[in-house]
Amino acid sequence: MPNPIALLTDTDLLDEVLRVAAAADCPLHCAPDVTALRAQWHTAPLVLLDPAAVSACLDAGFPRRTGVLVVHGGDPPWAPAVALGADGVLELPVEGRTLVGALSDLGEGPPSDLGRVVSFIGGRGGAGASILAIACGREAVAAGGEAMLVDCDPLGGGIDLALGTESDEGARWPGVHCSGGKVPMSALKAALPTSTSLSVLACDRAGPDPEPAAVAAVLDAGRRAGNTVVCDLPRHPTAAAAAALDRTDLTVLVVPAEVRATAAASRVASRLLTQGRTVRLVVRGPSPGNLQAAEMADVIGIPLLTRMRPEPGLAEVLERGRFPRNAKGPLATAARQVLKELRP
Repeated sequence: MPNPIALLTDTDLLDEVLRVAAAADCPLHCAPDVTALRAQWHTAPLVLLDPAAVSACLDAGFPRRTGVLVVHGGDPPWAPAVALGADGVLELPVEGRTLVGALSDLGEGPPSDLGRVVSFIGGRGGAGASILAIACGREAVAAGGEAMLVDCDPLGGGIDLALGTESDEGARWPGVHCSGGKVPMSALKAALPTSTSLSVLACDRAGPDPEPAAVAAVLDAGRRAGNTVVCDLPRHPTAAAAAALDRTDLTVLVVPAEVRATAAASRVASRLLTQGRTVRLVVRGPSPGNLQAAEMADVIGIPLLTRMRPEPGLAEVLERGRFPRNAKGPLATAARQVLKELRP
């Protein structure tokens, strides 16, 4: 696809547009004059003009076209912009976020309709939701897709620690600067550490909590890029978790097969269901009192997705900083069941 083109005679506007294009990770071609712009007037996916350039295009008899944005520094040229058929008039830097979004869309190409978001929540502390979330992300990659693991639980110790990648270079939540709007997935992938092709955005063990607007921007980026976005959410309601749930296609509640865990999970489930979520239950055995998964589903009020047997040697492997790689084990099997539910 050709790059967007800009004709900007105002040097301050030019500097601002170049900064925004760099933030959007979108190459931008700058035309030196109207003659050079004419050659790409019909082929450029987006044209950026300042007020003087709009007047020059009208004087040169340029035809109207879609995909023209006019940028200005505070004195909007409405009449000339309308005459040229501009799609929008943006004041910079005030409306820079809108321009970032427009350029990000071009850089990534058309949005994919394959992106899905699945979130995991434990019915009680230590339920194993984070571990199943990691397994789900790994299985999505193993199936040939692109996946991103997003840690939204600041009190969980960091999901990278469970993966054994806590020493890997790359950004954690405090280093991901996106206060809202659109962020290109290509920039995220370049910034984040990866584990067996799985992009991982973990909470920092000493940093601030994820901001809701940043969570929304990251999940939206993954969805637009066609990724399977796997979120590890806290049991307690937070603004960041709510932002993730607003974008979640499937919520998985992981509950050990215990009476007390069932009671705790019932309260978590009632909160999720009042928010209108699609929620499914994964029961993790064994049950000390022979509690049946179907009975738990009835009490909790959530459809049962699957019952997961214990993963042999899981605790020892995790304590040594590794993650189980048994493709036929209970974890991987349960993860594939979740992905099948997410993508029928």
